[in-house]
Amino acid sequence: MQNKNPLLTNNSDDKFITIGEILLRLTPPNYEKIRMANSFEASYGGSEANIALALANLGIDSTFFTIVPNNSLGKSAVRMLRSNDVHCTPVILSTPEQTPTHRLGTYYLETGYGIRASKVTYDRKHSAFSEYDFSTVDIPCLLDGFTWLHLSGITPALSENCRSFIIDCLKTAQEMGLTVSFDGNFRSTLWTWDEARDFCTKCLPYVNVLLGIEPYHLFKDENDHSKGDFKDGVPLQPSYEEQDEIFEQFVERYPNLQCIGRHVRYAHSGSENSLKAFMWYQGHTYESKLFTFNILDRVGGGDAFASGLIYAMMNDYKPIDMVNFAVASSVIKHTIHGDGNITDDVTTIRNLMNMNYDIKR
Repeated sequence: MQNKNPLLTNNSDDKFITIGEILLRLTPPNYEKIRMANSFEASYGGSEANIALALANLGIDSTFFTIVPNNSLGKSAVRMLRSNDVHCTPVILSTPEQTPTHRLGTYYLETGYGIRASKVTYDRKHSAFSEYDFSTVDIPCLLDGFTWLHLSGITPALSENCRSFIIDCLKTAQEMGLTVSFDGNFRSTLWTWDEARDFCTKCLPYVNVLLGIEPYHLFKDENDHSKGDFKDGVPLQPSYEEQDEIFEQFVERYPNLQCIGRHVRYAHSGSENSLKAFMWYQGHTYESKLFTFNILDRVGGGDAFASGLIYAMMNDYKPIDMVNFAVASSVIKHTIHGDGNITDDVTTIRNLMNMNYDIKR
């Protein structure tokens, strides 16, 4: 991948596809708690869907594969994606015979304010996506014609058949020569930390672009796990030297990794955070600028970071611009209601990346 000055318009010939579950999101208005709410604002989200949506808005040819019930909720979710220029041709509208519970997964969000943190309550068990028999999916056909596949650790947490499907997708993508990005995205309400680490570590040999450094095993001695993990004791806000060491251990263990990016959050309150990021790329660790901002909606911030990094890589940004663009994408998302980073002007993100806050006329 050559380094050159980035353009303000998409210059990528990549065709991107991601796979995951899209959810109905219900949010009490005006920062209310669920027990106080008389109404809910409805929208749609989910990690992989958020990334497909963000990239499509930035001009990337972006496709999403999911399973939704063939009813008004499922069709509405697909319609939202299509309205944001996401290709949904592979999406399966399942029948009650295929997915007996025949429901779209849902989650409830209590938006935090001040010292009160946000809270998510899932209602996604027995969703159409988790019940579908993925052994019927022709994976080579699904991935044919694409150059980039993105997956996350949320999907395998949903069911055993989802875990098998994700591993099969990773292996097939590697065989077909796709660039593969993966975000561990641990969700404690879906599976345990050990379960997540055990499975996501199995994914690492097939990944080229890694988002985040957990949940994965990075044992100091593969033959004696009692010696601990290289990440043991590393703080949530590491120094440059600490982060560089972890990146180097990942790359030494998994030479297939071409890039590793992770953002670091400093939560001053439920309404004010700071973000920066580290990225390993082409043998060097880069550290981004630090952004401090007020939060309108935090959900999807990590997905916006991932989509920003993917976009910057696809468009051959300079390495330091890659990591700064990724963080700026996440910061922008915190100012937008809903899960997705619906930002269709690359210049807006680049102005923030350069800390240019002047009004644009």
